[in-house]
Amino acid sequence: MSIAIENFVKAIYKNDKNDSNNTKPGNIAKKLGISNAAATDMAKKLASKDLLHYEKYQELQLTDKGTQMALNIVRKHRLWEALLFKLFDMSLHEIHKEAELLEHQTSDFLADKISAYLGNPKFDPHGDPIPNAKGEITTVDNSIALSQTQAGETYIISRLMSDDKEFFDFCALHGLKYGNRITVTNQFKNNRMTQISINNNTILLNEDFTNIIYVNESN
Repeated sequence: MSIAIENFVKAIYKNDKNDSNNTKPGNIAKKLGISNAAATDMAKKLASKDLLHYEKYQELQLTDKGTQMALNIVRKHRLWEALLFKLFDMSLHEIHKEAELLEHQTSDFLADKISAYLGNPKFDPHGDPIPNAKGEITTVDNSIALSQTQAGETYIISRLMSDDKEFFDFCALHGLKYGNRITVTNQFKNNRMTQISINNNTILLNEDFTNIIYVNESN
């Protein structure tokens, strides 16, 4: 399959897993930086290959075949992120950018070797689950968006769901990374902002950020 097809299928899968997005062709076009017409044409093409279901004005839904393709690409991407982070201590944005290139050139054999070298990790450095060689995600995700948390409670950062450099730079500057503990000190519901405390610092985040930072309750 071409890189364009792999990216299109992966974009549908990732948007479907993100509560703040949907999988209509227009949204997939925006994510991939292509025109709406090009996205619609690609959707029709992939429907003929039994990779997705297409209906005019409706969200795109991957078939079982399309889902397996997406999971295979996601597995390779997240394994590369984990390897690059371990070996070179690259930033979260840098590992994502490089993995975008490497995922398409990686055989299943090499992906298995990388996984074994890393000890078959369950999560990448962003906190995203890594599918196994069968295309299965075996972890249970109980995380919630930071925007949905309760004031006065303490949480553990479990996922940073973005590919935006400015977002990752902001997170690095303030210690917002996978596994770190934060306390929600206030929820400004009317203004859609969340105040948190981390490392003795107070940060005010808007909903653009709190919808893509996911957390688990701290035990």
